[in-house]
Amino acid sequence: MKRKINLWEHAGDILSALQKGVLLTAKAEGKINTMTISWGTIGIEWAKPIFTVFVRENRFTRELLEKNPEFTISIPVGEFDKKILGICGTKSGRDTDKFKTAGLTEEEPEIISVPAIKELPLTLECKIIYKQTQNPKEITKENNKKFYPQNVESNFHGANRDYHTAYYGEIIAAYIIEK
Repeated sequence: MKRKINLWEHAGDILSALQKGVLLTAKAEGKINTMTISWGTIGIEWAKPIFTVFVRENRFTRELLEKNPEFTISIPVGEFDKKILGICGTKSGRDTDKFKTAGLTEEEPEIISVPAIKELPLTLECKIIYKQTQNPKEITKENNKKFYPQNVESNFHGANRDYHTAYYGEIIAAYIIEK
């Protein structure tokens, strides 16, 4: 069962959880992946509620987003197994079934084709309405040095040799999965 929420009443909770980690889930061509993110924004653009995620160019999740322009954001509410964020933030979906490894339960989405995750019940269903690859020349030298120092290969956890694509997802459903 899902309880619809007022997105703006929960915006502070969403941003607070984002600092510690939330899950971004994508699905395409029978493959599903979820990854821990701590970079994102919530706001309004083009008179629509938007959640923007930033995904490195080499991530498996990016491949899925390029094939299916939909994603869910799953946010913890109350107590949860923090190992979930560790597993989903350090393993690659190319060679690991993170749902199985982390003990995650897919929850049927309301509108889009990408499932929610029962264990992190506050859910945003999003459809990509804009994307933009970062231009390294437009990033300050300080941020380039800190976040893109080019010393970890792109296919490893902590990779920093590739830049991000920003995916602007219109939030088309927001709810809490009730147990």
